[in-house]
Amino acid sequence: MECIPSGLCVDLDHLFESVFPVDACRPMNAYPKKAVITAAGVSHRHLPVQTLTGRDGYAVSTLHLQIQDLVDAGIERIGMVVAPGAEALYREAAGGFAERLVFIEQRERMGYGHAVAQSRSFVGDDPFILMVADHIFVSEPGQKNCVAQVIEPFLAENCPVSAVQSTHESQIRFFGTVGGEYFDANRALFKIHRVLEKPTPTQAEQDLWVPGMRSGYYLCFFGIHVLTPVIFDYLHPLKEGGFVAFSDALQKLAVEGQYLALGMKGRRYDLENRHGLLFAQLALALDSKHRDEVLSGLVQLLAGERNAIL
Repeated sequence: MECIPSGLCVDLDHLFESVFPVDACRPMNAYPKKAVITAAGVSHRHLPVQTLTGRDGYAVSTLHLQIQDLVDAGIERIGMVVAPGAEALYREAAGGFAERLVFIEQRERMGYGHAVAQSRSFVGDDPFILMVADHIFVSEPGQKNCVAQVIEPFLAENCPVSAVQSTHESQIRFFGTVGGEYFDANRALFKIHRVLEKPTPTQAEQDLWVPGMRSGYYLCFFGIHVLTPVIFDYLHPLKEGGFVAFSDALQKLAVEGQYLALGMKGRRYDLENRHGLLFAQLALALDSKHRDEVLSGLVQLLAGERNAIL
């Protein structure tokens, strides 16, 4: 309570809150300068060191391509969650980006939520990008890279954002999937109400339908999230043993506050799929200055196959 010269006493805190509601006074999210890449899974160990020809025509590791996207989006430090003994392998694969890496060992295999939780000390109080190690991301022509796309609504809406891609129901068993409603159709933003890990089509139809989306298609995670340290409050050991699933922690985000999904202007290529590396390589080649050369080679290849059949 403060008294002004006239002798009138005013509760300044109450006055301020009546003019500027608490929600309007939330501190805006800082631009994320950190990223976490999870690569501790048994099947992940070899993927980041696979070699592809980048957009510039030079052979680089898939890890190098991922770090390049992060750096181009303004990320300065990258924590990499790895299995014990894997640091040297990844450091070599990172090449000139190795100095940006901080390695975080996941000593026990307790699921993806546990892997993400290992990065808590590295993240500290800062917002961060979370990216999976087994995907390559290619944006549509003329668009910002996929990491930069997700950062934009995170800053504009001051809340966590996950990248998603419209996915046919026959494929949703491979991905975490979200349900909700349009938040801003012009920006392809959705407000998330429900998160399920690798649902069946029946589960998706019951719990994950988004009004306005094409029948049989659902919003599946793309492999990039922009999060705040709040996520670590929901990642903890379970009383009955094990660890909270990452999808359950994201569900908690959706329940406790605003959590958005962004429909990406780009594609993800899962390197664990049978021809994942092949499709990722084709996408990168077609996104490069060598596009015409690649298309010509593909036409010749297909023509040769046709002639062989005839």
